[in-house]
Amino acid sequence: MKLRIVVPIITDLFNQEVVKEVAQFKAPDTEIDVVNIVRGPASIESRYDEMLASPVIVEKVVQAEKDGFDGVFVDCFGDPGVHAAREMVRIPVVGAFQPAALTASLIAGRWSVVTVLKSVVPLVDDLGRKLGLSQNIVSIRDIDTPVLELQDKGVLEKKLLAQIELAVQEGAEAIVLGCTGMLGLAQTLEKTMGEKGRAVPVVDPTAAAIGFLELLVRSKLSHSLLAYPYPPEKERKF
Repeated sequence: MKLRIVVPIITDLFNQEVVKEVAQFKAPDTEIDVVNIVRGPASIESRYDEMLASPVIVEKVVQAEKDGFDGVFVDCFGDPGVHAAREMVRIPVVGAFQPAALTASLIAGRWSVVTVLKSVVPLVDDLGRKLGLSQNIVSIRDIDTPVLELQDKGVLEKKLLAQIELAVQEGAEAIVLGCTGMLGLAQTLEKTMGEKGRAVPVVDPTAAAIGFLELLVRSKLSHSLLAYPYPPEKERKF
């Protein structure tokens, strides 16, 4: 199986970490290729960022199908460009939100998201509503940290723990990390919460996305042509 990961930002700052993260969860026979977009934002933290990135994401997904890949993971929690890309290809395409949210809903009745900035909270809320899972979401909390400042793992872990503890106090039975830049911390956070006597599963959105994508490919499934038909032919200018 060959999967392409589209990291939808113009910097390769996270690429090596993404490869390392995915290696923990992918099947031994799954080959991974990582690419970035060449036009768009340095990070995605708003609807405007998503709009700028989406056309290039679709281009990368279309190219992945031409290059013979079996599926594509758009490596962003906001699922930018995912639905548009599905209309253009027949291979499965997933972002990070849908797999992570569905995973959390399988293992807990109610769960919370901990994301990066307050500007992202309304976007996550919209995603939950569109997927029909708003009633499952206890809260959407943030650590007040931009995506490009997630490199200090010690500081990031402390900020995440603080918000996870508050989410559990609010009634969350599981936690979803609300940014794919929060790499390599899910298991540590889960262990620390358990040691504090508040055992709570922590869903890594990258792990969830790769698992779902592999499941779709192995099951020979992709998105419905009825839900995602090819766009009608017409003149389009870019």
